[in-house]
Amino acid sequence: MNQFRSYLMGGYECADHINRSGVRVNLLFETAHHSRVEEDYTLLAETPIRTVREGICWSYVEPVPGRYDFTEVGRRIAAAKAYGIQQVWDICHFGYPDGLIPTHPCFAARFAAVCEAFARYYRSQTDETLIVVPVNEISFLAWHSGDVRGTVPFAINSGFDIKYHLCKAAIAGIGALKVLDPSCRIMLVEPLIRIHAVHEHHTADVCRYNEDQYQAMDIIAGRMCPELGGREDYLDILGFNYYYNNQWLHAGETAYWPEVADYHCPLHELLREAYERYHRPIVLSETGHFGDGRAAWYDYVAHECRLAVGLGAELLGVCLYPLIGRPDWDDLSIYHDSGLWETDAHLERIVHEPLMQAIRCDGFTNEMLKDAISEESQKNRLLV
Repeated sequence: MNQFRSYLMGGYECADHINRSGVRVNLLFETAHHSRVEEDYTLLAETPIRTVREGICWSYVEPVPGRYDFTEVGRRIAAAKAYGIQQVWDICHFGYPDGLIPTHPCFAARFAAVCEAFARYYRSQTDETLIVVPVNEISFLAWHSGDVRGTVPFAINSGFDIKYHLCKAAIAGIGALKVLDPSCRIMLVEPLIRIHAVHEHHTADVCRYNEDQYQAMDIIAGRMCPELGGREDYLDILGFNYYYNNQWLHAGETAYWPEVADYHCPLHELLREAYERYHRPIVLSETGHFGDGRAAWYDYVAHECRLAVGLGAELLGVCLYPLIGRPDWDDLSIYHDSGLWETDAHLERIVHEPLMQAIRCDGFTNEMLKDAISEESQKNRLLV
């Protein structure tokens, strides 16, 4: 049974990290979702979306070590109750409190503590099942902060070390959540990528790089680095983020959609591969495009997800990300036309009609998905 309220989901940008200019960003506040949550949830009535990804913004709710203020989070929980919206909560979406980095000796303990504090607060506010993403995109965050100096600790040649410590924290956080609330659900979220060899002698390297995308989930499952205490049952729901630029050549050239070469791997094959690796329910936890390409991308993703389900993948849903257009992390004066709703100078919401029409025509409901699975596809599922 699908535990999500809607097959089509949506996400509100909640990154709160220090950008490569050394400036703390908080995109929850930049988009005003924190203050306009009721308006944003009202707008969802125009869509099939009843499940959303939110984030607590760790750097904001723990201004002083060990002291938490979930007042703003509580307003969003109350709005969800009022509007019938199911929330999935990111604890760490790229940002940490000031003075804290993943390799800090206290990082894992601080992360476990904030997970426990949030779970206690959540249970005091609602009876809804708690669904948590402990650390969003560990692999990307490790690369961004440990290899290309994109955020703290602004390092190079340290990607795996950062990944190791983020996984250590995630494992500690999941353990704390499970002790406090055994019924809570954990969704791990990682990028879904494919790198292609340019020359035959690159094949071995490329295979290793493609395998590395699963390292964080393997560590949390205890398949790698067992000293961290990972457990197979921590693989509950697995989220995979996929955008138009998630495939590239070994030489570094991005294979942008739709201008792709013959080597481009269809999304349904990537989803099936991920599912077959773990045999756990999966979610396309972030996907979307920008500008005039948004509706066409949606149609492509809808088609590919139907194929993935037909081939046996237990795909529980697809999350449009972001729902509200946002500024660039590193230059807040640059605006990304990437949402189902854009914002004007006063942060008023303006619907992107082509994408809305694509959603209305498709529906992306469980019933639509079932109708899309042919009798032959059902046979294929039995053979997988």
